[in-house]
Amino acid sequence: MIPRRAEIARMHAELCSGISDPNRIAILYALSERPSNVTYLTTRLRLPQSTVSRHLRILRNSGLVRFERRGREVIYELSDERIIQALELLRDVLNERISTHSRLLEQISSPAKEAS
Repeated sequence: MIPRRAEIARMHAELCSGISDPNRIAILYALSERPSNVTYLTTRLRLPQSTVSRHLRILRNSGLVRFERRGREVIYELSDERIIQALELLRDVLNERISTHSRLLEQISSPAKEAS
């Protein structure tokens, strides 16, 4: 039997692996706008159909999206809208890191400019 902590860590890693690719993040944002089929996502994101399908499979396996068959059409949607909130939080963290690095670079280059 897998200990509860290990199972939670595995599920957490699986969830994070679902968002570890820029194309999958773009798909999630597109699906946050509206449930969509592969054809719409292919056009919207300007990606090959095979790429979109592969990433949707990974997102399904990660539990981030679900699908519904409507006749011959398959419609994908976010399984939980909070994933976009999580992505936005990560984007805020990233923006802060970029700002910090930018300030550090300015500090490093300022003494060199003053010495000139």
